[in-house]
Amino acid sequence: MSNASAAEELPTEEIDLALANEVIDKYLTLPGNLMPVLQGIQDGYGFVPKPTIDLVAERLNVYPSQIYGVLTFYAQFHLKPRGKYIIRVCVGTACHVQGAERITETFFDRLHIGHAETSADLRYTFEKVACLGACGMAPLAMVNDDTYGKMTVQKVDEIIETYNQRPMK
Repeated sequence: MSNASAAEELPTEEIDLALANEVIDKYLTLPGNLMPVLQGIQDGYGFVPKPTIDLVAERLNVYPSQIYGVLTFYAQFHLKPRGKYIIRVCVGTACHVQGAERITETFFDRLHIGHAETSADLRYTFEKVACLGACGMAPLAMVNDDTYGKMTVQKVDEIIETYNQRPMK
């Protein structure tokens, strides 16, 4: 994805820039401050909104294209809002042979979202990942920091029910 197309896909939402300014102020005099500024902004907003990119460019005296270059190079950064609950299903070899594809398809079917998509209510974001580092528990899923091993279709339904009952705020 080119930097220009990344900018075109971003919504131009209205946001409170106070948090972004606080993050920038914290790192303003630090050499090499772009990464910690972007990480702080993402931590605060849950993603890096377009208005913050323009603010960072202005305050750190860098081109917006440089910022988009960093944001699109590193997988840790997200340019769109993400769900409160990030569901990751391992599709690595051990999980694959134990049925990870069926688990993935069940999540897709139940949540009506696919890989790297977020539900309209911002409750869930779903991601297929290469490895979660617990092959002995294959197939494996995680929701935020909670790990679920020996996954079955029934467990998918139980997980979704559990997180559907939790408040959004």
